[in-house]
Amino acid sequence: MNVLKLGGSVITEKDRADTLDGEALDRAADAIADADLADLVVVHGGGSFGHHHASQHGVSKTEGSSDAGAVVDVHGAMKTLNEFVLARLHDRGVPAVPVHPLSAAHRDVDGTLTLPTGQVATMLDEGFVPVLHGDVVAHAGEGVTVVSGDELSVSLARRLDADRVGFCSTVPGVLDADDAVVPSIDDYDEVADVLGDSDVTDVTGGMAGKVRALLALETPAAIFGPDDLDAFLSGESPGTRVEG
Repeated sequence: MNVLKLGGSVITEKDRADTLDGEALDRAADAIADADLADLVVVHGGGSFGHHHASQHGVSKTEGSSDAGAVVDVHGAMKTLNEFVLARLHDRGVPAVPVHPLSAAHRDVDGTLTLPTGQVATMLDEGFVPVLHGDVVAHAGEGVTVVSGDELSVSLARRLDADRVGFCSTVPGVLDADDAVVPSIDDYDEVADVLGDSDVTDVTGGMAGKVRALLALETPAAIFGPDDLDAFLSGESPGTRVEG
């Protein structure tokens, strides 16, 4: 089983609120439709949909809200983006179906995420392509907090014993101080000095968060740009290989 995470910055204009990058999403959907890859789970980030609304309401992975209006606003934005993704995949004959984390996952008082995966496993067995997305989830003592697509991808990979994980980002991999792709990472400290915060609104941790999350897995992973999506889906490990 393979997990593909499409970055929100890849499929949206992340510095413009609620703005889809239709051409980029079309290219990603083409690559998924053309892939000869069974048992694929797709997760997409929030981009200018989720991040914008979460930031407006002061909600992050650690800062919560008990305002029902905030919950509906952030989740509604993510459902809208998810519907765009599903529509593009359906246009190409991909049997994609939505899985909304708000209705399935939660965090305990310590912030630990619980994501049931029985429904995802059954969908895969029945020939569907589950499509999850960044969202807000119930968080004990906090109301709701954000769960990122990165965090969901790692949880799915671990619980479903994935063979590979791919994070498709806007850059061709983790870049060093000279903007060259770092070919592989097995220790965070090796790249800590070149990893910074995202340059646009992002409530989920940017590239540093991606690397930390993937290093926590035993599953082979790759971080790559949109031009390498076909390569990943054909079984290659483009961009930066990450394995803790």
